[in-house]
Amino acid sequence: MSNMEGEETPHRQIPDETLQKKHQSMIDRLAARRQTRLETRKPDSPDSSSTSAFLSRFNDFKNSITTQIESAADPSCLTDISSSISDLEKLVAENSYRLPSYEIRASLKTISDLRQNLDTLTAHIVPKKKFSFKNKPVKKETHIINQDTECNTVSLPELKKTSLPVRDSPGFRDKQSQVLVKNFKGSEIGEFTISGLDSCEVKLVGSVNALFINQLKNCKVYVGPVMGSILIEEVENCLLVLASHQIRIHFAKRSDFYLRARSRPIIEDSNEVRFAPYCLKYKGIEADLEVAGLNEETGNWTNVDDFKWLRAVQSPNWSVLPEEERIGTVDLVDLECGNGTI
Repeated sequence: MSNMEGEETPHRQIPDETLQKKHQSMIDRLAARRQTRLETRKPDSPDSSSTSAFLSRFNDFKNSITTQIESAADPSCLTDISSSISDLEKLVAENSYRLPSYEIRASLKTISDLRQNLDTLTAHIVPKKKFSFKNKPVKKETHIINQDTECNTVSLPELKKTSLPVRDSPGFRDKQSQVLVKNFKGSEIGEFTISGLDSCEVKLVGSVNALFINQLKNCKVYVGPVMGSILIEEVENCLLVLASHQIRIHFAKRSDFYLRARSRPIIEDSNEVRFAPYCLKYKGIEADLEVAGLNEETGNWTNVDDFKWLRAVQSPNWSVLPEEERIGTVDLVDLECGNGTI
């Protein structure tokens, strides 16, 4: 029996070395995979909770705006509704860091639908007036506007007002053939509006929380970093250099956009628009970009979402601006600014 045990013992206690290595390798892989799952699961909990809290707040806000739209009976309600939609847009921008991309897209689509409903309501309540630019030539002028100066003090014959509600914030409105300059450094302005301009050049230095651009024709717009979102409507034959966390473009034609954005830029009802990387320069812009969280180039300027083009192939409404046609770095100090200072 001892001989039998002696013969059997080597088979029980000395397993095949190759099988042992394979077995250990499999155990190691399974342990590593389990550890990876545990590690990736840990940060998901707060993100999921944060997303749920955002969606709850977003839906409450959306339902409130829908109720406003359904109960609106006169033009006095339109400005409040537009303001509420813009606030909802800022809510998305402020939470974009921790939201999944599909939630951002769905939220922005909802906001787009709300604006469409507001446009329909506006057309029903207020007679539609077609916006047009006056053809009378006006000598180009430069207006350096200080922080303690009202932004609308320079007067020209007013252009026709848009039928859409326009936010009551500081800004440049209804100007022709002018150079308009504003320095936000040291300013407490949170929002700024650029509206109803024809053949103007706009230069904004420093940062604001939100920027609203609508009804521009044949204009050049150079803007420092925007903390939140930029909303653009009805621009034609324009050149815009913009940096923001979120950029939405509506009804744009034959215009070039030089962008830096934390999320994918969105276009709707637009055509013949081209995109290139942000190219603005002025003294202190690096610090402004860092404070705004825009100091790194994300490459999103080339990741444009066309909400009116749902096919898998490239939208024909936008394209990348060829390098040989780009304007190069724009230094505001070198641009014509009246007395050369901003």
